[in-house]
Amino acid sequence: MTPSLATRRPAIAFEDVSLAYGNRAVISELSFSVASGEIACVIGPSGCGKTTALRMAAGLVRPASGNVAVLGKSLAGPRRDVAIVFQDYGKALLPWRTARGNVSLALEAIGIPARERADMIDPLLAKVGLASHADKYPTEMSGGMQQRLQIARCLAQKPDVILMDEPFGALDAMTRQGLQDEMLSIVAETGTTVFFVTHDIEEAIYLGDKVIGLLPNPGRIGQVFDIGLPRPRNQLTTREMPEFLALRRALFDFIEKAEQ
Repeated sequence: MTPSLATRRPAIAFEDVSLAYGNRAVISELSFSVASGEIACVIGPSGCGKTTALRMAAGLVRPASGNVAVLGKSLAGPRRDVAIVFQDYGKALLPWRTARGNVSLALEAIGIPARERADMIDPLLAKVGLASHADKYPTEMSGGMQQRLQIARCLAQKPDVILMDEPFGALDAMTRQGLQDEMLSIVAETGTTVFFVTHDIEEAIYLGDKVIGLLPNPGRIGQVFDIGLPRPRNQLTTREMPEFLALRRALFDFIEKAEQ
């Protein structure tokens, strides 16, 4: 029997984490955990430290006090089993490499021999719907295709944790919904843990097993919302559920009060 999220080991754990830049406190005594295989979405107004928390989970920023642990080990820097999907897909991809070449970059970084890469790259491109675009360069792709390519490159690392910083925020509504569903399918298939930063409360509810609401100035826990919506989720029927609408109102009220 698959263990419930509540009984799984934490994949990400923040313990009384604080950070300041000069005299300005950015994050104060931040504590939360994300279970293995869980999708945790993070929301909050500007200044609440969403992206800073993500960078801490990536090992790119170290706290002034407290501890950040990933997969049971305190972070001392970036790890290969933690991948990041950025919002600015245009800058994240190498424009002089094709789609196949961009995915290959991740395999090169972890030492996969050239003769083995092709058999790994094509299935990854197929997984994100880019099988017929392997020889295109990023500039020949739409924004949605470029973001799919960035996700494929991250999956090439075979990460246990994926950190996503508003990855769909710059895309049109239909493309964003399609990528949301692709992400959910990938997580269901792989069991990867996801830490997902977003400004969109409906996106947070639709994707998340829980939503972590942060308060600003300095960033700290305001409220954690458990999302008990059934899976698999559907862009129409899930969003029409009374439970979804109640959660949307609760998150809207939280953001409204946090901004006052």
